Amino acid sequence: MATYLGTHGSKIQNYTTDPDNPNTGEVWYNETANTLKFQYPAVTTSGSWRTANPVNNGRNNGGGFGIYTSALFFGGTDGSDRAYTEFYNGTNWTEVNDLPSATQGMAGFGANGTAGVSAGSPGANVQVWNGTNWTEVNDLNSGRGGMASSKQSPSTSGIVFGGVPPGTAAEVWNGTNWTEVGDLNTSRIHAGGAGETATAALCFGGKPTTAITESWNGTNWTEVNDLNTARQQFGSSGTQPAALAFGGEANPGKFANTELWNGTNWAEQNDLPTALSDMSGCGTTTNSLSFGGSPPASVADTNEWIVGVPIGVWSTGGTMNTARLRLSGAGIQTAALAIGGEAPPGATGATESYNGSNWTEVNDLTSVRKALAAAGTTTSALAFGGNHPGDLAITELWNGSNWTEVNDLGTARRELAGVGVDNTAALAFGGQDAPGAKSNTTETWNGTNWTEVNNLNTARQTLAGSGTNTAALAFGGETSTAKTGVTESWNGTNWTEVNDLNTARNYLGGSVYGTNTAALAFGGNSPGPTVQDLTEEWNGVSWVEVADLSTARQQLSGAGTNTAALAFGGTPPVTGATEEWSGSSTTTKTISTD
Repeated sequence: MATYLGTHGSKIQNYTTDPDNPNTGEVWYNETANTLKFQYPAVTTSGSWRTANPVNNGRNNGGGFGIYTSALFFGGTDGSDRAYTEFYNGTNWTEVNDLPSATQGMAGFGANGTAGVSAGSPGANVQVWNGTNWTEVNDLNSGRGGMASSKQSPSTSGIVFGGVPPGTAAEVWNGTNWTEVGDLNTSRIHAGGAGETATAALCFGGKPTTAITESWNGTNWTEVNDLNTARQQFGSSGTQPAALAFGGEANPGKFANTELWNGTNWAEQNDLPTALSDMSGCGTTTNSLSFGGSPPASVADTNEWIVGVPIGVWSTGGTMNTARLRLSGAGIQTAALAIGGEAPPGATGATESYNGSNWTEVNDLTSVRKALAAAGTTTSALAFGGNHPGDLAITELWNGSNWTEVNDLGTARRELAGVGVDNTAALAFGGQDAPGAKSNTTETWNGTNWTEVNNLNTARQTLAGSGTNTAALAFGGETSTAKTGVTESWNGTNWTEVNDLNTARNYLGGSVYGTNTAALAFGGNSPGPTVQDLTEEWNGVSWVEVADLSTARQQLSGAGTNTAALAFGGTPPVTGATEEWSGSSTTTKTISTD
C-alpha cells in the first residue's frame, strides 16, 4: 500500500542538527551547516555475480538474447549439436519449442525472450522467434558461424558481424532482409557483441585472441580502447555505450574475469563464480545473465549479474549478561532468547531474553549444557540435545517463564542444528551422536514427541539452520573429512542439496527464524583455521557475500530473519557482544546552499 509520504512527500523542516531518524526520501534544512539534506536507500554501485537456477540441458556455444527476467537460450552443443530452446522468466528455465534444426555457433539478438533472431551456422540460415515458435526467414548474404551481434536489438532491426568466413563482414537486418554494410577493421570469430539498434553496436575481443574493441555508428567501424584482458569465446551483454564482457579463454586457459565498458574504457569488475568459456549472455550492465558454457565439459550454469542491491549493515546491540560460546538462540531480532552454552570454565544453563535493546536474565534451563539447539520464540521455545559431559537427548519446553523437561530426542547428540516457529513444531538435524561420528539424523517435534524422518544427505556437526519444521535450510558445518559449505533444503519430507556457501565453515551462526528461501549465515571457522566475520545471504537459489560482522567470531548463535537478524556470543575471546543486522541501510546526501 502506498504511504502518504510516498505519494505526497513531506514539507521541508528546519533543524539546528540533523534529525535522529529521518524517513527515506525526506528532505530537511540544517540551519547550522546551511545545507539541504535528504536520505535515500544505500545500494551497491558495483556489480557482482550470483548463481541462479541452471538450464535444463547443459551445453556450450549456443545463442542467446533478452534480459535477465525474460531470456532465451537456443542451440549449442553438448558433444552433439542441439536444437533445444529454453526460456528464462527470472527464476527458472523452461523448455519451449526447438529450433528447426540442431546447430551451434549462431548469433542472436532480441530485446527480450519473447521475440528475437537467430542467424548463421549452419550456412546462412536465419530464424525468427515469436515467443512460441521459430520461423525460417530470408538468409544472410554470407553464410557463416561464430558471429557476434547487437544483442539487445529488437527482432526487427539488428546487426551481426565477424565470424568465419569472412571474418570482417557485417550485415544489417530490417525485419525482412539483410544488407551488407561496412566491414570490421579486424577479422575475428567468437567475439563479444553489444548494442540495441542496427546503427549503434560494439565488437570486442575474439579469435585469434585479441583485446581489440570497435564501435559501429551506422556507417563505419572505429577502433576504440581495448579490453584489459584479451579473450575469445566469452559471454557479453549490454549496449554500445555500456557493455559487459565475462569469462572466456586465452592460452593457457579459461578465466572468470568480468569487464565493464563505459563508452570510453574497459574496467575490471567482480569475477564470475567459476571460470567459463563458450557461454551465452544477455541483458544490461545493471542486470545480466550468463548461461551454459564449458569448463571443459558442457555445463548448465546460470549466473546473474546485479547492480543496485540494498546494502545491509551490522550495528552494535546490547551485551549479554553472561559471556559464552556454544550456545543456542531462538526468536526474532527484537524478541530473542540466548540459551545455555559454555561460560568458561564450564557449561551453563543461563537463559536471557532480548527486547531489541537489552538482555535480561530469566529462568535457567533445568539441565546445564552446551552445544545444544533451539527453536521458537521468547514465549514459546524448545531446547534440545547438547553436551554435559556426555551427549544428551534432553528436551526442554519454554512457556515464556519457565523451562520444563519433556520427551527426549530419539538420538542423543551435540553440535546439532534446530529450527521451528514455536514449542509445538520443531526440527532437529545433524550433530555428533558418538565420539567422532557425524550425524545426518533428522527428527521432527509435534509438541509431544520426536519422530525420526528422512536424513540429511551430508552427515555433519557444528552446522547452522533457518526455517520451520516443514521448510528448512541446513548450511555449513564439519563432515568427517573437512569443514563444508554444503547447503540442503527441507520440504517437510526430504532434504535436497542446493548451492553451497561461498566460504566453507563450521561453528557459524544463522537466522534461525528465516525461511528456506531467505536466510543469513554469519561468522564461523573456515579452513586454515580462520575465524570469520563473513556474512552471506541466501535468496532461495544461491548465497552472496554481504557486509561483514563488526567482530569476527565462531561458536556464536543467531536469531531473526535475513532482513533483521541477531548475532550474539562466541569466541575468541569469549564474548557476550551482540550485533544487529539490517538488510537495508540509507545514505544522506548534502546539498550546499552557499
